[in-house]
Amino acid sequence: IGNTVLHILVLQPNKTFACHMYSLILSYDRSKEGPGSLELIPNNEGLSPFKLAGVEGNTVMFQYLMQKRKQNLWSFGPLSTVLYDITEIDSWAEDQSFLELIVSTKKREARQILDLTPVKELVSLKWNMYGRPYFCFLALFYILYMVCFTMCCVYRPLKPRTGNRTSSRDNTIYVQKMLQESYVEYEDELRLVGELITVIGAVVILVLEIPDILRVGAAKYFGQTILGGPFHIIVITYACMILVTMVMRLTSTTGEVVPMSFALVLGWCNVMYFARGFQMLGPFTIMIQKMIFGDLMRFCWLMAVVILGFASAFYIIFQTENPENLGQFYNYPMSLFTTFELFLTIIDGPANYDVDLPFMYSVVYFAFAIIATLLMLNLLIAMMGDTHWRVAHEQDELWRAQVVATTVMLERKLPRCLWPRSGICGREFGLGDRWYLRIEDRVDPNKHKMMRYTEAFKFQDRENYDKSSEKLETNGDTLCKKELSALSLSLSRSTSRTSSHRGWEILRRNT
Repeated sequence: IGNTVLHILVLQPNKTFACHMYSLILSYDRSKEGPGSLELIPNNEGLSPFKLAGVEGNTVMFQYLMQKRKQNLWSFGPLSTVLYDITEIDSWAEDQSFLELIVSTKKREARQILDLTPVKELVSLKWNMYGRPYFCFLALFYILYMVCFTMCCVYRPLKPRTGNRTSSRDNTIYVQKMLQESYVEYEDELRLVGELITVIGAVVILVLEIPDILRVGAAKYFGQTILGGPFHIIVITYACMILVTMVMRLTSTTGEVVPMSFALVLGWCNVMYFARGFQMLGPFTIMIQKMIFGDLMRFCWLMAVVILGFASAFYIIFQTENPENLGQFYNYPMSLFTTFELFLTIIDGPANYDVDLPFMYSVVYFAFAIIATLLMLNLLIAMMGDTHWRVAHEQDELWRAQVVATTVMLERKLPRCLWPRSGICGREFGLGDRWYLRIEDRVDPNKHKMMRYTEAFKFQDRENYDKSSEKLETNGDTLCKKELSALSLSLSRSTSRTSSHRGWEILRRNT
């Protein structure tokens, strides 16, 4: 019951009342240390009161709990050293990491905790010491891997075509070699080494990604933008395309260019994932993801309706015409592709002035240009501009959340020998088996001086206000309401002017 009450207090809107009641309930807890403590008992979702405060974005409760866990080591003048308990914060030995819970929650207030002590210092320590070097090395390794795969695709086994052309529009001169002909010469053996590296890399990607999907859940793993959800979809699809290409090569099946083309596009697009390691480029990947999966996905439904309607109309108009004179609409798939190019203004309206064009082509193309180019494209630009404005106001905290997600990901993937635990064990200071982070704090004496100056201003304002109110009370019987309001306004102006003058005199004397 006590643990349930603690979880309820974390969710209370009255933060001050919740903190006092939280402390009161813990004062009656007999087992304040160890696994039987009320603070360490999780709820049905596996969240302790401390983790729940982070997930809900309750910064007041989080700071209150951290103040209870800190240990003052020493202080000398303005300098002081504090040990913060990071047992539940550190993701090194946690199955359900506190940092991962913060970046995966949908509440924006939770991300503000990443800027509080000691979370900010812990993330900075992990990222600067281990995260950034490993992430840069991983980015370089992935780029070299993609260069290897690209070279294998460029020099794939082809041979001249020997069969006759089936139509005048058939332009194929090379075809794919059979498996027995693909690995004969020395250049083929070099390509085989690169292909083996590509296949091994695809298998490693699947081995690393599938356990996280099973642990977190597909919806949460692929749906969180900060966790890199779209990029996980891209890299898994890329690995599957590599394996499909390998099967088609081993079975001598024609058409390997289809999965190979998809793999090249997806593999190189995944390079944008590594932009999150840089503060200048990280927020732009968030913007691209939100635009693609937010604005563009909604816009594509409208675009598909317009393209289907006008492509069908164009195909019907040119169905009776000679395709040699105007071949952009010679069949229905080509009509769809040409209309898509016209929609994005990639090409101009197809026309052949040597022959007579149907009258309805001009009418339909005029309506298409008005609806597609002037209306819908400007609508898309306005939607993307709004998304860019919203993300630009959050880019700093979004980048910090990206850094936290990347740090937790690397910490889980890398062996323990390459990523030692951060912090100091409490045994060194007689504090048990808990782990602490030592933070040096400097108290600025000028801050306390400014607080005294502020109090001096407030005191002078209060004195002048009392004097003016006494004068108004004595003369209140003889003044009308309008004169009273005018007098109070003038007195307030003179009072503020006098108090500010005295406050500046105090500042001059002290400086």
